[in-house]
Amino acid sequence: MGDAFGLMKDAPRQGGLGPAVTGDWASTGEYEHPAAGWGAALTVGKVLLEQRQPIAGTKAMFTMNHPKSGFDCPGCAWPDDKGVALDICENGIKHVTWEMTHKRVGKEFFAEHSVSELAEWSDFALEDAGRLVGPMAYDAATDHYVPISWNDAFRLIAEHLHGLDSPDQAAFYTSGRLSNEASFLYQLFARELGTNNLPDCSNMCHEGSGRGLTASLATGKGTADLEDWQNCDALFVLGVNAASNAPRMLTSLAEAVERGAQVVHVNPLREVAATRTIVPHEIVDMATFHDHPTSTLNLQVRPGGDLALIRGMAKVVFEAAERDPSVLDQAFIDGYTHDYEAYRALVEATPWDALVTQAGLTETEIRAAADIYLASERTVISWCLGVSQHEHGVDTVREIVNLLLLRGNVGRLGTGPSPVRGHSNVQGNRTCGINHKPTEEWLAKLDEVCGIRSPRDPGLDTVHTVAALHRGDLKVFVGMGGNFVRAAP
Repeated sequence: MGDAFGLMKDAPRQGGLGPAVTGDWASTGEYEHPAAGWGAALTVGKVLLEQRQPIAGTKAMFTMNHPKSGFDCPGCAWPDDKGVALDICENGIKHVTWEMTHKRVGKEFFAEHSVSELAEWSDFALEDAGRLVGPMAYDAATDHYVPISWNDAFRLIAEHLHGLDSPDQAAFYTSGRLSNEASFLYQLFARELGTNNLPDCSNMCHEGSGRGLTASLATGKGTADLEDWQNCDALFVLGVNAASNAPRMLTSLAEAVERGAQVVHVNPLREVAATRTIVPHEIVDMATFHDHPTSTLNLQVRPGGDLALIRGMAKVVFEAAERDPSVLDQAFIDGYTHDYEAYRALVEATPWDALVTQAGLTETEIRAAADIYLASERTVISWCLGVSQHEHGVDTVREIVNLLLLRGNVGRLGTGPSPVRGHSNVQGNRTCGINHKPTEEWLAKLDEVCGIRSPRDPGLDTVHTVAALHRGDLKVFVGMGGNFVRAAP
């Protein structure tokens, strides 16, 4: 079916990502089945058998995502649903059973395979080889990894760090796969060395969400939680395929539609998760193959067209306010916002033809979405990387918040902005100091408690780390708990 970006046979490629895909796409036509259901259940069984964890894996299914007696799934950050015994998904089982793998790679494996050979392996094949059993060092003369003792490994790292002209010639990358304790010690190590070069995976996923929310609401986090999802009248889901990105969201989507809420999916592709699902922990539904709708409206915007859609919805709100001022929560606007008149003038001056072109939707479709918003007393707007990983991601997040503020949809039950985060510990990572631009409050307290003097100059984020590596400004790069190349494509 032709080549695709990143899968082209003759294009220059970066090493270590495995061979280019040359075959046809797996999809052969319309997807006929609901999301999850028996397809997911059968895959879970297959994974448990392949990883030789039918007992331990099954036991984990009943403890995963239980706040008091269990553990959080390492696959995503969807909140625990207290009323669900099997609060799991296919992706989560894959993550958990892989953590239990018996496969190991040691010196024999690396003696057999050179680094040049391994660079041609696929990501899956590399990970499927197994876990490392000890530290390894690269031998350029033989092009192989060779065993090294822990003391020699620490000594080698220390030699390179002591040899730097400046601590800022080192960068320390990590991801949400670290525990809170490891994250805290990692940032303490970097700051005691003397640098704030702490790029992390969130720089390349929800950085736009954090920046936009902080500028609008003075907090980098969403204000809506699962209880708000369960009490909203309208739920807008932008830039996310729930079946892949947060499968446990399917339960919330189906429940929202069932209780009468309007659920609007906004995505360039109309994916199966935005149509219907069979939730595996609903035994009767599974037995009878009974599926549930997960949406009441689907809007296929152009890639990056979300901002124009939200601006168009705001335009309809202001038009409605001309006829009925009560559609605006004027008391909320007067008490909790600023520059309202400037925003209204900006929206009213934006022409419909520009909004239609940029959104990739008709004016009728934009007005239909706005009518749902106007009819709702309590609205949640949720989004994922399809919104934040765009050039105008920050602006789009701010526009989402602006739309919510017009009708007081912040700070009340069943309302608010709700970014869907990724790894289960990205927020814990940041809370424990993994931040290239820390606040003075954080640094002062860290210095007081730990007896150090932290650097005050901002460090490098992921994007600027890539640029500094390219220029040769960075001499040492440390990666812990994440694959920098894959997280920063």
